[in-house]
Amino acid sequence: METDDSFDVLGLLAEPVRRAVYQYVAAAPVERGRDEVADAVGISRSLAAFHLDKLVEAGLLAVTYRRRGTRAGPGAGRPAKLYRRAEVEHTVSVPPRAYATAAALLAEVVDEAGLEPRLQAAARRAGLAAGAALGEDLMAGLTARGYQPYRDGAEIRLRNCPFHHLARDYPPLVCGMNLALLEGLLAGAPGGDGWSARMDPRPGECCVALVSKTKTD
Repeated sequence: METDDSFDVLGLLAEPVRRAVYQYVAAAPVERGRDEVADAVGISRSLAAFHLDKLVEAGLLAVTYRRRGTRAGPGAGRPAKLYRRAEVEHTVSVPPRAYATAAALLAEVVDEAGLEPRLQAAARRAGLAAGAALGEDLMAGLTARGYQPYRDGAEIRLRNCPFHHLARDYPPLVCGMNLALLEGLLAGAPGGDGWSARMDPRPGECCVALVSKTKTD
């Protein structure tokens, strides 16, 4: 069940500028500083700092401090204050629903019954259907499905795992399902045959990466 705090936290994102600040930082593959946020959103540095600190206070963003240049020792300056998406997840439904509990119970049964092949087959079918309706813009389609994709050379990396909590509790089961889902999506999407999906987990990201078959940027 959601608490009033969850509504309050997500209510902060109703303000358009603050929402844009959050979306930029949350989708970024690395931490962002105040100047970068200000430039990306088109606001002053002081206003960016105000919204960033409000988002940190609400638990939507986290802060790290580090030097961004190669210089070290005396004269290197203070570490920069950098922002990244917080790992805490906020979900609100009205009235409250317990979909996460049902998903966890279903995952437990599938895992215990050894039904991974059937789950992956169903995921591929769902991916094919989703891919067929995707349109030409693969990045937009992945974004709409919560993956927060970004280009990294000849790869498309996925900043967010839409199944984060289940993948944490049932990693082989859910990551295998996710891989099959994305394989199906690529097979069904216009232009998707130029990409392949493979397991390549990185800390804080989705376990799957999409790799260009031509190996070019």
